[in-house]
Amino acid sequence: MLDHAAACTEMERYLFDLNGYLVLEGALTADEVAACNEMLDRLQDTQPGEWKGNVHGHSFTGSHEGLNLQQVYEAGPPFERLIDHPSWIAKVIHFIGTDEPNFDGLHGPCFIDENFASIRGPGQAIGLHSGGQDRVTRCQFRYHDGHFHCGQINILMAFNDIGEGDGATMVIPGSHKSNIRHPEFDRAAMSTAATSVDGVAGAVEVHLKAGDALLFVDSIMHGSAARRNAGQRRMAVYRYGPSWGFFRHNYRPSPALLDRLNSLQRRIVMPHKPPQTPPPDSGY
Repeated sequence: MLDHAAACTEMERYLFDLNGYLVLEGALTADEVAACNEMLDRLQDTQPGEWKGNVHGHSFTGSHEGLNLQQVYEAGPPFERLIDHPSWIAKVIHFIGTDEPNFDGLHGPCFIDENFASIRGPGQAIGLHSGGQDRVTRCQFRYHDGHFHCGQINILMAFNDIGEGDGATMVIPGSHKSNIRHPEFDRAAMSTAATSVDGVAGAVEVHLKAGDALLFVDSIMHGSAARRNAGQRRMAVYRYGPSWGFFRHNYRPSPALLDRLNSLQRRIVMPHKPPQTPPPDSGY
């Protein structure tokens, strides 16, 4: 059972409400980070459009953003353990708003609608995007009657140190509540415009140590700076939402994965039961 009462401190609740994100220091152990990196070593030569087992090479906008490995929870135990990791799962459920007294007993506490690892090299980035002004239900930030009701909470995990020049994630604190479109939105959305914090008003880089995780609501304006240093930026993102949500892409968890998962993980990965249909001789 999840200890929802201990999910968040009052300071975490305040800072998340204020800024739209939290940094969870030391969320993963050194062994967990090493195991994920070992798996990424095997997958890093995957090409967009290529399958390695049940993991798919992917790019949102082109090679300038690096390699995405979609369905990375299919890559083996190191990534399976991240589905309900104790460093964040209770916090995720708390901010989605499906903990007590609003627990969704029909389907489950939450749902992962997308999960991927990302490997970026020098010059690669993704532009700043999203923002509270869009009022997108899937990504919404909402607080009502003492409870959070967020449409999507992202957990971004760092598998190596991401500091100055490493292509750090960028956010605009408080933009999850914005009513006004950022005046530089079009320029910020171009990856080449996100090469510097100074280039976009209000944006800050979130520097992480290997094993840290960034928890943020998807309605915050976010993206990444371009990597200027040699080497790779390695991370993964698991996107959680209410259990009544559905998959962002056409991927589905494999039967083999579902067979391996524990009951909570299975409800998070596939909360919906098979549809009920009438028998062939029902007369319809």
